[in-house]
Amino acid sequence: MANQLKIVVAGPIPRDTISTYTNDIIMRYGCVTHPVIALAKLLDGKGVVAPVTNIHKKDLDGIASEFKPWENIDLSGINTLEDRGTVIMLDFKDQNNREEKQLACMNPILPKHIKEHLDADAFVFVPITDFEISLSTLRTIKEKSEGIIVFDAHGATTAMDVTGKRHRKFWVDRDEWLPYIDVLKMNLEESQCMWFSREYDHEIPSIYDENHTDHLEELAEHVLDQGVSYFYITMDSRGCILYQRKNGETVKEWIASVPVGMVVDTTGCGDSFAGGLAYGFARYNDAIKAGQFANILGARRTQGKDWDVFKNAEETETIRKKTYDTV
Repeated sequence: MANQLKIVVAGPIPRDTISTYTNDIIMRYGCVTHPVIALAKLLDGKGVVAPVTNIHKKDLDGIASEFKPWENIDLSGINTLEDRGTVIMLDFKDQNNREEKQLACMNPILPKHIKEHLDADAFVFVPITDFEISLSTLRTIKEKSEGIIVFDAHGATTAMDVTGKRHRKFWVDRDEWLPYIDVLKMNLEESQCMWFSREYDHEIPSIYDENHTDHLEELAEHVLDQGVSYFYITMDSRGCILYQRKNGETVKEWIASVPVGMVVDTTGCGDSFAGGLAYGFARYNDAIKAGQFANILGARRTQGKDWDVFKNAEETETIRKKTYDTV
């Protein structure tokens, strides 16, 4: 077991009720659950995956049952002591856009919650709201662990009001966080919440514009200047962009998407993508392969309502080679 990999996935496991854009109703445990099961399949016989989360006591049996088929999932990081978990309602208006309401909030993940898992090769943080991960937790990992830190910006750019309605927000304190992140992942909308102007029009109802990419080069330079080593921006069905420094120069690389059939449900795609990044870095230490595995896991998540969408390492590698090998 000494040579086996260990990947921690930290964030909420919300009790989700999902209304899909095709008018199906899905009830399941979400967020952390997606990358944990995807990674459990990829690491079968090769390593363990440890979810670190705070949940309601009444959800423990259901979550344990969800993970039971995979013996390499370490449940020791699931905490019920404070009896504080997450409950979410998701209403998809189309394939990519949804309205969200949060009915309960987990306690933040603090250094005490991660201390038994500092031996991990990689840490994946997939918060969905801005209070769920403490900055002190990232600092502790940087000080006491050699594991790579993968951070999804979804939580940092999302807030909730007192009614439970969830809103996009600017990541105003981003520069406090960036020095403690090795691999930063976000989608295009979240990138627009990160590279805000000094002044903006309060009358604009939404800042998101899928055609607005002019800020990406300047944003990437800033992110890499702050200490992030690899910066990924997902572009929905088109694939993702990777920015990194090589010989002191910023290099931009495009990693194309993986062809899929009809999209069934996009819930958990971003979380699955982040899990793929962790796998690629932990197993191969290769930024391009990491992006490829991330694209595969994100694409596979769209293909059904259950966990059969995720494949084992050999099957996933076959998909990777078929999609990306040009030899």
